[in-house]
Amino acid sequence: MKIAVAGLGYVGLSNAILFAQHHQVIAFDIDAERVDLVNHKFSPIVDHDIAYFLQHESLNLQATSCSRTAFREADFIVVATPTNYDDITHGFDTCSVETVINMVIEVNHFATIIIKSTVPVGYSASLNKKFNCDRIIFSPEFLREGKALHDNLYPSRIIVGERSDRAQLFADLMLEAAKKEGVPVLLTNSTEAEAVKLFSNTYLAMRVAYFNELDTYAEMHGLETEQIINGVCLDPRVGEGYNNPSFGYGGYCLPKDTKQLLANYKDVPNNMISAIVKANVTRKDHIADEVVARNPKVVGIYRLVMKADSDNFRSSAVQGIMKRIKAKGIEVLVYEPQLTESTFFNSKLVNDIELFKRLSDVIVANRFAAELADVESKVYSRDIFHTD
Repeated sequence: MKIAVAGLGYVGLSNAILFAQHHQVIAFDIDAERVDLVNHKFSPIVDHDIAYFLQHESLNLQATSCSRTAFREADFIVVATPTNYDDITHGFDTCSVETVINMVIEVNHFATIIIKSTVPVGYSASLNKKFNCDRIIFSPEFLREGKALHDNLYPSRIIVGERSDRAQLFADLMLEAAKKEGVPVLLTNSTEAEAVKLFSNTYLAMRVAYFNELDTYAEMHGLETEQIINGVCLDPRVGEGYNNPSFGYGGYCLPKDTKQLLANYKDVPNNMISAIVKANVTRKDHIADEVVARNPKVVGIYRLVMKADSDNFRSSAVQGIMKRIKAKGIEVLVYEPQLTESTFFNSKLVNDIELFKRLSDVIVANRFAAELADVESKVYSRDIFHTD
C-alpha cells in the first residue's frame, strides 16, 4: 500500500519506519533538515531503534518537504504533527493538524486520514463535519520518547477510532509490522478513542503524582522511601513500574494531556482530575523549597531532559524547579551537553562537567548519573531506583 506520514517527530518517524518495512511510505515535514537527515538514513531525534532501522533495515521510505508528493497517491495518511497546549485558550493548538488536512483535501480525494496527534475529545467528529467528509479517523499512540519505535514494534494495544473495514485494515497494517504476538486490537467510536488517549496519560500522571507525594511524606518524616514503595508495589493490584519518585511528571505528553482533559471536564463534576494537575505544581514547590533550604549561593541544574536516552526537554519538570529557585534570587547554572548556546533562559550554560560540579553548591538532578558520584554529597535528587 501507499502510506504518507505528516511529521517527522517521535510519533511520525516511528510510524513511518514501522509501515516502511512492508509498504511504500513517504514522510512529509516542513523542516528541510529533518527531511535531509532521514533521506540520508540518519535519525533527527534520539531513539536507538529508529537510528538502527534507518541504517540497517530494508525500508521503502523517503522523506519530502513537498506535500503534494507525499499525499496525492496515498491510501492512508497519518497525521502526527505537534499539538501544544495553549494556556490562554485552555486547549490544544490543533492548527498544524488542520493545516495538514487542508493540504490533503486539495490533492487527494479518497485517502483515509488517520490522526495520531493528541487532540481534544470530540475533535475528529468536528473535523469530519467541518470538512464535509467522513474519512478522518483518530487512532491514539502510546509511545515513550526515546522508545517510540520499540513501542510501535511491541505495542501494548492498538486502538482505532472507527468500527469499519478501513479501521480494521489500518489496525492490520500495524499488526503486520509489529514483532509482538497477540496484540489486542480495539475498534471504538472516534470520540471514545480520543478519550482513551487522554484518560490513559492522565492515569499515568496520577501514578507519578501518587508516588511523588508518598516520597514527599517520607522525606519530611525521615523515612526510607524505597522501603515503602517496595512494600506497596508488592501488591499485584498496584504492581511495579512508574513508581520512581521524580521532580514531577513532565515531558511533551503528560503535562499537556492532563490539562486538556481537565479542560474537557469544564462542566463535569470532578475532584481527582483537577487534583492531579495541582499535585504536580505542589511537588515542584516542595522540591524547590528543599533546595533553597540548603542555603546555596549557586545551584547547578544537571540535565534538562526528562530521562535517559532522550533529547527532549520540552516541559521537563526540572525547568519548573529552576524557575522557582531563580525567583528566590539564587544564581542558577545549567549543565546540558545537548545545548551549545551560552545561556538557557538567562542562566549560564556550563558544559564542562568538572567545572559545573566545582561551581555548584547544590546540584539538582531529576535523575542521578554515575558522573555525579564523586560529588554525591552536593546532589539533591529524589531518584530512588535510578531508573526512568
